[in-house]
Amino acid sequence: MAEIKTVQEAVENIKDGMKVMTAGFLGVGAPLKMIDALAETDVKNLTLIQAVSAHPGETHDIGKLVANKQIKKFVGAHIGTCPEIQEQYNARELEVEFIPMGTIVECIRAGGAGLGAVITPTGLGTEIEKGRDKLTVEGKEYLVFPAIKADVALIKGFKADKLGNIVYRGTTKGTNTIMALAADLVIAEVDEIVEVGEIPPDSVGTPAILVDIIVQGDSIEDRTKYFEDLWIRTKKMK
Repeated sequence: MAEIKTVQEAVENIKDGMKVMTAGFLGVGAPLKMIDALAETDVKNLTLIQAVSAHPGETHDIGKLVANKQIKKFVGAHIGTCPEIQEQYNARELEVEFIPMGTIVECIRAGGAGLGAVITPTGLGTEIEKGRDKLTVEGKEYLVFPAIKADVALIKGFKADKLGNIVYRGTTKGTNTIMALAADLVIAEVDEIVEVGEIPPDSVGTPAILVDIIVQGDSIEDRTKYFEDLWIRTKKMK
């Protein structure tokens, strides 16, 4: 059974040097309250695993952690939308491991499933293959990507009941479900916490057995307003 905690209580579980997965796509479906709370701590030397980097424009989402120099390594598909990561990477202040988007998702899934690696032809003949093992199967060459796990996963749901069963809404499922399988501690930020029995069993996207901590995030109305304002401010910056 998951524990219901405040954002401040939950973030105390993240310590120096940990591997942290954060769900979301350019901030959509991301646990923004937890990320903001982590940005207010002194925790540092983190390895941050996220399929994509932050929304372009103002410092936002995981860009806050990078700007604070809390991250020593970023593992993801690209950094082109996050000026803070680009700047520190170009200055050789931040290590970046590039893994193609579909491949990193599969590596996380493999980590949660107890598999050792993913083999894929994606990346052959590109910068991605440098330093990676190769395997030949039935005459075809593949790259080997080790499975990915983390100490903590920060996921984002629409609703959770008090046991920890999570419901997602629209396209925000993203990497949330697979990250919940691939971390030692799973902290779920949700828009709403409801009583047990209010979520139909066939609506559960992540079962309670995978969730350790639930925190109350912003309401869906507040999040909608946040992204509308962010989009307006980003357009004005161009």
